[in-house]
Amino acid sequence: MMTEQPIMLKSLLRQRHWQTYSTFCREYDRAAKKVDPALAGRWPSRAQLHRWLSGELKGLPYADHCRVLEAMFPGLTAHQLFSAETTAAAAVPAPRSTPDNTTPAPDPCEDARFADVTAVFSSRSAYSAAYPPASLFDGAKEINACGLSLNVICQSYPDHQLTRLLESGTRIRCLFLDPKGEAIKAREREEHYTDGTLQTLTALNISMLTRLRDRLDPEAAERLEIHVYDETIRFNILIVDGSTCVVQPYLPAARGVDSPTLVITDNTAADGLFPVFDQVFTSMWERSKPV
Repeated sequence: MMTEQPIMLKSLLRQRHWQTYSTFCREYDRAAKKVDPALAGRWPSRAQLHRWLSGELKGLPYADHCRVLEAMFPGLTAHQLFSAETTAAAAVPAPRSTPDNTTPAPDPCEDARFADVTAVFSSRSAYSAAYPPASLFDGAKEINACGLSLNVICQSYPDHQLTRLLESGTRIRCLFLDPKGEAIKAREREEHYTDGTLQTLTALNISMLTRLRDRLDPEAAERLEIHVYDETIRFNILIVDGSTCVVQPYLPAARGVDSPTLVITDNTAADGLFPVFDQVFTSMWERSKPV
C-alpha cells in the first residue's frame, strides 16, 4: 500500500527505539515465540523491512508476519500498522490522560530533524573519547573503512587484537588515499604540509597492515582487504557490522582530527543517512585498486 504519509509501524518503532535492524529482529523474535515458536528467526530481511517502513508495499506482508507484528503492538491490526500514521491513529482510541500518563507524545518533526544520526561531535578527538576503537571493533564481524591514513585502525587498535578479529572470522576492508597518487599531494598542500607527511604516514599504515596480513594463515589473510584510491578526499567513513556508521568530512585547510564527526545508526528508514554513506563506501571500493 503506497502512501506519502509516514506509516504507523515506522513511527511506533521510532517511539520505542526499535528502529535499528538488530533491535527490530530481537523484538520480532520475542513476539514470535509467544505467537508460535516456529516463527522465531523468520524476521524480514533488511531490504524487506526497508520496503515496509518506506510504504512501498501494495498490500500486507505474509500472514505470519502480520501475526507477529500484531503481537509486537497489541491493540493494532496489521492493516493499521501499514496505514498512514494519521489514518491509523484515528482508528485507535486515544489514551485517557491521568496523573501517571503525562509524558508528551513524541514530536514527529523532532525525529525527522535527526533521521538516523545518533551523536554529533565537534572534532574527531571528542568523538574518540566517547567511542574508543575497542568499543566499536571488539566482537565485530565486518569493518569497512575509507579515508586518508585510517589511523583509527592502524595506530589506535593493537595488532594482536586485529589479528584476533581476523582469525575469528571478521572481514576487514581498508581503503586508503593512494600515497603515490595526486590527490594526497593536493590534500597536503591544502593542509600546508611541505615534507610529504601524509604520504609517509599513509604508506607506513599500509605497510603495517600488509605485514600483518603476511603473518596470517591464508584463510584469515583473505579477510583483510587493502585497497587504494586516487580521488579528491571528501569523507572518512567507518562502517561496523552494517549497523553503525561514523562519518567525518574533510574541511578546507583543516586537519582530519579537527573535523566534526557524525555517528549514524542504520534504522532502514528511507529518509536516513546510513544508506547514503554505505553507498559512498561501496562505489569508492568498486573504483579502487587492491594492494
